[in-house]
Amino acid sequence: MSFPEYLKTRKAAIDSVLPTYIERLNAPKIIKESMLYSLNAGGKRLRPMLLLAVLHSYGKEEKIGYPVACAVELIHTYSLIHDDLPCMDNDDFRRGKPTNHKVYGEAIAVLAGDGLLTESFRLIADAEELSDRVKLTLISELSKAAGAEGMVGGQVADMEGENKQLTLKQLEYIHEHKTAKLLAFSIIAGAIIAEASIEEINKLKEFAYHIGIAFQIKDDILDVEGDEEKIGKPVGSDEENKKTTYLSVLSLEGAKEKLSEHIETSKAILQTCSINNELLLSFCDLIGEREH
Repeated sequence: MSFPEYLKTRKAAIDSVLPTYIERLNAPKIIKESMLYSLNAGGKRLRPMLLLAVLHSYGKEEKIGYPVACAVELIHTYSLIHDDLPCMDNDDFRRGKPTNHKVYGEAIAVLAGDGLLTESFRLIADAEELSDRVKLTLISELSKAAGAEGMVGGQVADMEGENKQLTLKQLEYIHEHKTAKLLAFSIIAGAIIAEASIEEINKLKEFAYHIGIAFQIKDDILDVEGDEEKIGKPVGSDEENKKTTYLSVLSLEGAKEKLSEHIETSKAILQTCSINNELLLSFCDLIGEREH
């Protein structure tokens, strides 16, 4: 099938399966509603689709990756709920809709994020088609990607960098940890489930690093020249919040050049992997050319 058709069908599959993990919970109605509100608010589902694409590239059945793919999306969604809180980025809208705390209040929004984070690990632990060895490896890798060594640490560095002019190295540290680590887990998880070699997994880690940084550079570009209706939030928020971005360090033209460098490097790494790389090459172009 064509790449657009692949994206459409896999996104539909994730959108269908994802809420079922929350709906089944024996939990207070309000917390389930809050969790589902943010899960169902839209989103590209890029991380889970990347995991499925890696499985596809290794010729594996994609459905065995659904629990892990959804676990990543639960963590990504929790991070967005917490990012939007008044104590963090203080955003009123996410994907064109009121943010979780604007609808359910700050306390429930915090707990909804906590619930999504915790539930993500149960999805992996309960994945029936994966061996215990694979599940332990995945849980360990996801803990590092999402915790203080990964996304949480990146968020802290991001907060500490507010109202400061950061160097390119400092900025890349923030986005490697805040954005690229979780995106990289999606790719690495697909390879782990497919039981790829350590050498191959290490190549895909390097590939994932470059597309993760490319993803963030594109975000910074869209914050300046994106369409508010398409990106679902006001443009110019980074400048308003006095955050260092790739554009403030490199200029708009420089950021676009750096984006192209990371995309081309990621493609070159893919060429050295022993997989059917056509699908993942298309994802590289998607990240570089997306409009939201």
